[in-house]
Amino acid sequence: MNYVVSEVLLSKDTISKKVQELGEQIAQDYAGEDLVTVGILKGAVVFLSDLVRHIENNVNVIMDFMAVSSYGDSTKTCGVVKINKDIDTSIKGKHVLIVEDIVDTGLTLSYLIRLMKERHPKSVRVCVLLDKMERRKVPVSVDYKGFDIPDEFVVGYGLDYAGKWRNLPSIHVVDVQE
Repeated sequence: MNYVVSEVLLSKDTISKKVQELGEQIAQDYAGEDLVTVGILKGAVVFLSDLVRHIENNVNVIMDFMAVSSYGDSTKTCGVVKINKDIDTSIKGKHVLIVEDIVDTGLTLSYLIRLMKERHPKSVRVCVLLDKMERRKVPVSVDYKGFDIPDEFVVGYGLDYAGKWRNLPSIHVVDVQE
């Protein structure tokens, strides 16, 4: 099988406008507070980088990262979450915002929310760029959401297939060609 980048699902400009809106809303919600953003590597790094530049209003943003895997080199999640890198920051008593590129089954995100809550933060909220609601297997609460998308495998703006296509500025559907 051969995987090919095809149609643009979300343009660079559309993404940029939505990320700005999300950042401004987060800035209002956390005005005067400290906020630990936990970017889920590697997919969310582009989204998180753009997002934090729009979080102002005297919000002290601390950026940290976790690396987890549930896909490997597949286009479907295997449902088992493995932590490859944990955060370095203590989140006890702090506001935490998990920043994820995409939520589909909800398995990874529900695991991460539980894990963060076990560390006794002041609050845990979630910001995702993309939501594939029709693939949801477990309920998860998403506090800040960019876009609902159909059940298509997508790449670009940090999202990849086997490490490729993260650098694309727009989000594209991947077609399988035999």
